[in-house]
Order: sequence, then structure tokens, then C-alpha cells
Amino acid sequence: MFQKYQHIERLGTSEVQGILDGTVHIFPKIDGTNSSVWMEEGRLCFGSRNRQLQLGSDNAGFMNANYMDEGLLAFFAAFPNARLFGEWLVPHSLKTYTDDSWRKFYVFDVMLAEQNVYCGYEAYSGVLQDMGIDYIPCIAKITNPTQDRLYAWCEKNMFLIQDGKGVGEGIVIKNYLYMNKYQRQTWAKIVTNEFKAKHVKEMGPCEQQGRTLIERDIVAKFCTAEFIKKTFHNMYNPADWTSKRIPELLGRVWHDFVVEETWHYVKAFKNPTVDYKTLFQLVVQKIKETIPEIF
Repeated sequence: MFQKYQHIERLGTSEVQGILDGTVHIFPKIDGTNSSVWMEEGRLCFGSRNRQLQLGSDNAGFMNANYMDEGLLAFFAAFPNARLFGEWLVPHSLKTYTDDSWRKFYVFDVMLAEQNVYCGYEAYSGVLQDMGIDYIPCIAKITNPTQDRLYAWCEKNMFLIQDGKGVGEGIVIKNYLYMNKYQRQTWAKIVTNEFKAKHVKEMGPCEQQGRTLIERDIVAKFCTAEFIKKTFHNMYNPADWTSKRIPELLGRVWHDFVVEETWHYVKAFKNPTVDYKTLFQLVVQKIKETIPEIF
């Protein structure tokens, strides 16, 4: 049955406190759409971030392109109880990937369904390679890294990026022996400064009437283009999309933002006084700047 992939937490939040203690694996973060594959009753099943897919109700063509993939069929013939999580690389915010990178499924985690735990990179990478399944490679393995050292790896992430077109979206940090204080196996992420700077530039200056506008800072840091695009693509279907669904989109992004990010910005900005009417207006503005083609 369908299983939703975990939320990857920003490094520095309480949910991943202590993740850097021990050996960590560093992976490129790519800007596609979250996807999964598993075997059920002898057939391949496919999922997006929030739902199981059907051929008539796909997500950016992921299931249609992969339901007869020989590598996936061979993998699940050998490992029928496993589950693959990955990124289906279709255009979102970052469009500097090489031409031959698009419309491919890049596995970033393999879960053993019976134990409900993730396999270590060394355990699954060779198997996927032998079966011709694309996966996101580990670019560094570090013991007890500092945050500054990890920030440097953001600038080294050239995975799938065209020559001379900058760096990737960021990195994902995994400690396979780590459990957070809630006893969950959780990963952390860092978004590149270049990606953040682009968002700040789009949002404009942060000064209003001589003081910092906290709502603008919150949106710039936490309501990312990635966040908006994922919500949009989870509800987007070209067959039934019309401008009448724009209010639904605005409502869903606002709902997801409040539910998923409030605790993070409350902690990051130390219990700020927030005008939620202003915050909502800035979230709507960010949506329009992120997906201008639907407005």
C-alpha cells in the first residue's frame, strides 16, 4: 500500500538535533517531484508525494514512463518487499540540469518494508547500479562534520548541472544510525546560498517603515519555491486544470505552510509577533512569482 515519504528537516531544527554526531553521508538534493515505487500483488505500484498513482491519474508522467521499466521489474523480482523512494526529474524551479537528465527517476532511499527502515547507501547502491536504475550518489562521507564544512559541500554539488551553470539546489545529510528525540529516522537538508539569494531577490527589500518586516523574512526563508511547486504538482492534472482551481491552490499552499512550517519559523525567529494577514498576502505573492504561467 502507499506510504508517504518523510519530511526532510532543515539542519539546525530540533527535529534533527544531534544528526551530525557520528558518520554522515552527503547527497546532492535535486529539484524534481517526490516519487515512489513498490510491488503489490505481483505488479509495480507508483506514488507521488501524497497519493498512489494510476495510469489515468498520473503525476508529471511518472507512472506512464516507468510501469514497464526493465530495471525496476528486475529489482522487485529480486526484492519484492522493498520500496524505492526517489525524485522524478521534471522542471520545477531549477532548470540548469543537463538535457539528458530530465524525465528520469533518481532513487534516493531504499526501504525494507518488513522492518520499515532505510537501507544504508553501501547496501543498495551497487544493486541499483547492476540493474541499471539511476540513483543519487553519495558525494561525501564525513565523521562529526561541522555545519561550516557542510555549507562548503553545497558549493561543490554539481550533480547533473550543466557546465558553468552554477551549483545544485542543496544537499541532504543522512546518518543511518541516527534517531531523533521522537525515535524517528530523520534526514536533514541545507539549501544553497545561491538558491536562497534568488528567493530574497524575488521577494524584494525587507525594510518597511524603518524596521525589518518579519513576515517577509519568514516567507523568504521558509516558503520556498520548492515547497510551493511540490504542493502545486500534487494537485495539478492537465486534464482538469482551470483557472477556477487557483483559489484551491492558494488555500492548499497556505494550509501546508501553516501546518508544516509554523513551528520552524517560531523557533528560528524566537517567538516573533506575526501579522497573519500580511503573511498570507506575502505567501500569495510568492506563489504568483513562483508559478506565473497559471495566473
